[in-house]
Amino acid sequence: MKVKIEKSLLSGEITAPPSKSMAHRLLICAGLAEGESLIDNIAFSEDILATLDCLSEMGAEVEKSDGAVKIRGISPFSVNESKTFPARESGSTLRFFIPLALLSERGHTFTGYGRLMERPMEVYEGLCEERGLVFKRDDGKISVRGRLTSGEYTLRGDVSSQFISGLLFALPLCEGDSRIRLTGKAESRSYIDMTLSAMSDFGVKAEWENESALYIKGSQKYLSSNLTAEGDYSNAAFPDAFNCLGSAVRVKGLREPSLQGDRVYRKYFALLNEGTPVLDVSDCPDLAPILMTLACALNGAVLTGTARLRIKESDRGTVMKEELSKFGADIEVKENEIIIKKSPLHKSEVTLCGHNDHRVVMSLAVLSSLFGGEIEGAEAVRKSYPDFFLRLSEIGLEAEIYDNQ
Repeated sequence: MKVKIEKSLLSGEITAPPSKSMAHRLLICAGLAEGESLIDNIAFSEDILATLDCLSEMGAEVEKSDGAVKIRGISPFSVNESKTFPARESGSTLRFFIPLALLSERGHTFTGYGRLMERPMEVYEGLCEERGLVFKRDDGKISVRGRLTSGEYTLRGDVSSQFISGLLFALPLCEGDSRIRLTGKAESRSYIDMTLSAMSDFGVKAEWENESALYIKGSQKYLSSNLTAEGDYSNAAFPDAFNCLGSAVRVKGLREPSLQGDRVYRKYFALLNEGTPVLDVSDCPDLAPILMTLACALNGAVLTGTARLRIKESDRGTVMKEELSKFGADIEVKENEIIIKKSPLHKSEVTLCGHNDHRVVMSLAVLSSLFGGEIEGAEAVRKSYPDFFLRLSEIGLEAEIYDNQ
């Protein structure tokens, strides 16, 4: 799918999409809960559909309606036959479900596409090896077998928080108490706190003992609950970014206060407007593409804590440099730092590429509103924000979408 964007100024009100990060967590807790739960304000993006598919495969009863999901949960211990969990291209889904699959002692397989099976999984590989569990990567699939038990788990603090959250979902169900100890600084701690919050909403308690250790009481049960997913700061950053380029967009539907680490985007946008800041994205890596984009259009910037961008849906630092250079941007990508220099920009003379990355596509759409442009692979927005172009067109983005197959 290709989108052609004309020079546009946007004006109007837009509702932030539901938080994909919180929706994953609420849906998984509902799938583990006794009884029936209703989770409202759900956008059926590809990633959320992956989580719902895996819950159904596990045996939970899932009923989708307009913007809501009704779930009757199931105990992972009761899964008495081998299952194939289709994680699509969702890293969150894959990492959240592997510890749950390891509760049944049966052998299970995870499938996916895109770059999903290339993404790092050494944390679970090492964990399984230490505890005599099977973890095998072969032919684009991951197979696991064995019984996860309570105990002491030590993980590096700089790994993806999704590994920690995956263990947090599973360990309260085990007999005996557990601890997760983190070595070094815990990156993306806000996402861990979101997991703890979702678990608490379903009656399961886990807590920080100190800055580097989480305590999880064993033999707990998830209890059914009716909840509403809050608005998503991560995706709200894209419509709000148009305001830095002269538009007048009011984004509503965001909870304040919020545990979402990406809420920092408002502060970062203000700093980009004011000068040439140094911005640490180690706790908010999903903001990096739009921050790079605005830095190019405004006063430049230096992003630090960027190493993890290489293992997202694309190598985000590199591909954003490639695409933004088509507008005349001057960007240097280092090991853990990206330098964006202030440069005169112009319309791209060639078609832009979305690199199968939703946040790359949305970032390029923002900059294309200044000059016009075409983006190939625009369907990537379905991963997290399926109606992105529709909602923006309603408030003034001149965009034509067509299938170029």
